[in-house]
Amino acid sequence: MPISERSSSAINNNKRLVVKKLFARQQHEGFGAVVRRSIGRFEFRYLDPFLVLDEFSVSAPAGFPDHPHRGFETVTYMLEGEILHEDCEGHKGVIREGGLQWMTAGKGIVHSEMPSSNSNGITHNKGLQLWINLSSKHKLVEPSYQEIESKDIAETEKDGVRVRVIAGEWNGVKSKICTRTPTMYLDFTLSPGSRISQPIPLHWNAFVYVLQGQGHFGDSKLQHSAAAAHHLLVLGLGGDRLEAWNGSDSGLPLRFILVAGEPIGEPMVQFGPFVMNTQEEIDETIDDFENFRNGFEKARHWKSQAASALGLF
Repeated sequence: MPISERSSSAINNNKRLVVKKLFARQQHEGFGAVVRRSIGRFEFRYLDPFLVLDEFSVSAPAGFPDHPHRGFETVTYMLEGEILHEDCEGHKGVIREGGLQWMTAGKGIVHSEMPSSNSNGITHNKGLQLWINLSSKHKLVEPSYQEIESKDIAETEKDGVRVRVIAGEWNGVKSKICTRTPTMYLDFTLSPGSRISQPIPLHWNAFVYVLQGQGHFGDSKLQHSAAAAHHLLVLGLGGDRLEAWNGSDSGLPLRFILVAGEPIGEPMVQFGPFVMNTQEEIDETIDDFENFRNGFEKARHWKSQAASALGLF
């Protein structure tokens, strides 16, 4: 159970330490969009089961027009503004500020993610997108969605710590999300002087991504323990909890996500938006996509409204 205070000896014996620290630099993706990619870049390709983590910022008409996926899940969490989602199966909706979409691409989907018409007055539509791998037994399931508005995301606050439970649970507060790949996804905001000691399953891979402010993670004596916004911290194994605290003198809150997942432990071959277990399966996926079959049938005559309005494709 998460706690605000714990004896230092117990924490030192069990805490996860930061073993890698990366600054997420800006890069261009999609149609005029800017992302800060931390997982999935050339020097840090994969943290089983996590394939990609992007912090994105888009302003109309920029965005992520029609593109395919197969073999994994995408988790889109809006921090500011809103994004219109459309797909070739006829699903359409808006992911608004604070809201969440957990999409299982499974056997195949073609979709678009663009600023909605209601966001024209918003300078930047900002959010996070996490790609989570699927095991071989789930890679070709039917596409599906779990969507939760901001007001319905489980949230709690105690001792200067506010937590939004995207997946998993915190202090008995559980998320509504069902995860095929066992995953914990928590959005923490710590007021100055507050701290957490958050349990993490012993053998799960885990990371922190800082959204706002500056804090310490793991052990203040280690070089990588302090981090500010746009930094990814990979947590080593060998402990069962993360200790983090906001020791800032600025009076600003510290906001970060803590994500952990059970490693799949299978071979992984990725070709852009396709993630399978073998090169042969990747070749089959490309063939399926180009010939509109085995999950991509409805993409043959589909074009998103956003792409049509922009004259794309």
